[in-house]
Amino acid sequence: MTSKDLNIKPTAINLRIKLPASKSISNRALILNALAYSSFDIQNLSDCDDTRVTVEALDSNNTTFDIGAAGTAMRFLTAFLSKTVGEWVITGSERMKKRPIKLLVDALNSLGARVEYVENEGFPPLRIFGSALMGGEISLDGGVSSQYISALMMIGPYMQNGLKIKLEGNIISLPYIQMTMSMMKEFGVKVAFENNEIEIEPQTYKPIQYKVESDWSAASYWYEILSIAGKGQIFLEGLNQNSYQGDSKVAELFEKLGVKTEYQVEGVLLTSTGNYTSNFEYDFVNQPDLTQTFAVTCCLKGIPFVFSGLQSLKIKETDRIAALINELKKPGFVLIEPAEGQLAWYGEKCEKAPEISISTYEDHRMAMAFAPVALEMPIIIEHPEVVSKSYPNFWNDLDQLTVDS
Repeated sequence: MTSKDLNIKPTAINLRIKLPASKSISNRALILNALAYSSFDIQNLSDCDDTRVTVEALDSNNTTFDIGAAGTAMRFLTAFLSKTVGEWVITGSERMKKRPIKLLVDALNSLGARVEYVENEGFPPLRIFGSALMGGEISLDGGVSSQYISALMMIGPYMQNGLKIKLEGNIISLPYIQMTMSMMKEFGVKVAFENNEIEIEPQTYKPIQYKVESDWSAASYWYEILSIAGKGQIFLEGLNQNSYQGDSKVAELFEKLGVKTEYQVEGVLLTSTGNYTSNFEYDFVNQPDLTQTFAVTCCLKGIPFVFSGLQSLKIKETDRIAALINELKKPGFVLIEPAEGQLAWYGEKCEKAPEISISTYEDHRMAMAFAPVALEMPIIIEHPEVVSKSYPNFWNDLDQLTVDS
């Protein structure tokens, strides 16, 4: 078993960090670029696992694809292959084989696809018989992963009858749906989204030159570090104020946790203000991937919190609510799940573990969100290599702060 010992003893923090490109934008750009039959290469592509396996699948002459733990790739490629003539098999890691995909498969099959389960009903691996899709109208629960919706939207223009998706109930992760819509428009396709209905008429994508912006989700860990340290400044390259990424909300939210953001031409400058809220309540329905960052930050700063809108966290790389409750006990914090889709800490503490060894559950965000705990106490991160899923250079960047324990 691999692990990484961390004991961060920074002096004054003054860093410049080259962030990875956005995984969310990279994966959408790759699918849209392929659908446009473009000869242009996407510029500034993410080099993370999710993007790498998507690139390999799109460039491959194989008919079987193993996408490992890459959830975005599983959803997007399932839809893409269903309209690509041929017989395909797509599989993944043991954890991936336990992540539900029935809703997407049912939707595709109702639109004229033929997708079958190779092993267990409702879960990967899948056998896909790709062909032209009829399309039509479907209803989906807006409370499911937005990746299902985005996967369908991107292939919608190539359905013979177009695509209409009626979203029912509360819509989670709305910024990701809006990101998909905005990028489709950049590639020349019109999308109508009104009254919880997405309508896409038959059209074709146009090849364009496309450059991916840096990842606001990755930026969140540097906000966390500066908030916990309580002093210094960090410059993050390649971030845009007018971003498609819902996680750009991190800049506004961290104002309550002692970090100010200044937008500059080449990126953003973070500075410590020392101003912290006394408690933190927020609905993360549109930014679920920030939950781990804020849970760890609030605990270490002694700020009680109640988070809601976390329904999608149970079907991520791991059940992130359970993982946070388990792992934050080790440094001495007792979290609870007051209701479905909620997570709270009311200030209750317990005895710290003699050795704080953080399990990462094959989840990149567990590793990166817990790494800053080392600013307060020595910790061990188990399976640190999981960061390759979205931020392969994270440990090298963090080493600018660390002193081996």
